[in-house]
Amino acid sequence: MTQLTSAIIDYWDAAAPTFDEEPDHGLRAERTRAAWDRRLRAWAPPAPADVLDVGCGTGSLSLLLAAAGHRVTGVDLAPQMIDHARAKLSAAGIEGRFVVGDAAAPPTGDERFDMVLCRHLVWTLPDPRAALSEWVSRLRPGGGRLVLVEGRWGEAGLPYVEGAGSLPWSGGVRADDLAAALRPLVADLSVEPLSHDADLWGGPVDDERYAIVARI
Repeated sequence: MTQLTSAIIDYWDAAAPTFDEEPDHGLRAERTRAAWDRRLRAWAPPAPADVLDVGCGTGSLSLLLAAAGHRVTGVDLAPQMIDHARAKLSAAGIEGRFVVGDAAAPPTGDERFDMVLCRHLVWTLPDPRAALSEWVSRLRPGGGRLVLVEGRWGEAGLPYVEGAGSLPWSGGVRADDLAAALRPLVADLSVEPLSHDADLWGGPVDDERYAIVARI
C-alpha cells in the first residue's frame, strides 16, 4: 500500500461519522432522496438486477437501489464507510452486501453485474483510466451498463490529502474528458447534465456535475 493510499483511507475513515451531513450524501431530506431515487430508477436496468456500487461510501445510493428491488454489492476502501453502509441498510431492514476493498479493482472475483455505479470517485483514483476498463469488464455482455455520476469541482478549493495534487483527475473531471476516456470501451454512452437539478444537491450548485450512462 502506498503512502498516498494509506492517507486516502485515513481521510475517508475520519470523514465517515459526519459524511451524511451533506445533503447529497445522507439524502435525509425527502426532496433530495426522491430526486436521487428518480434518477437511479431511470439509469438502472429493470429490477431485480445485480448492481455493483463502487466507492459506495455510507451506502445511501445502495440503499435506494436495494429498496427498488436490486441485489446490491457495495465496495469502499474505507472500513468506516463500509460499517456505516451496513448499519444503514440493516436499520432499514433491507439486504445488501458490503465489502472493504479497492473500488478501482473490486474484490468480487469473477462475478458479473448488470450495472456498475460510481459516484464522485474517479477524482480520487491514481489510475482512473484503468479503473474504467476494470469496471467495464465487470459488466454482463449484451446490455450491462456503467453509470458514472461525476463533476469538476476543483475550483472550489476543497481540502484533501497531501499529495492528492498528483492524481490525474484531482478536483474532478469534465464530462467531455471522461466521455472521451470511456468511449473506446463501450458500445454507446450518453451524458446527462445534473448541475441544474438543485434537488439532487440540496440546493443550487455552480460547478459542472453530470452523469454518463454507458452500455457495452
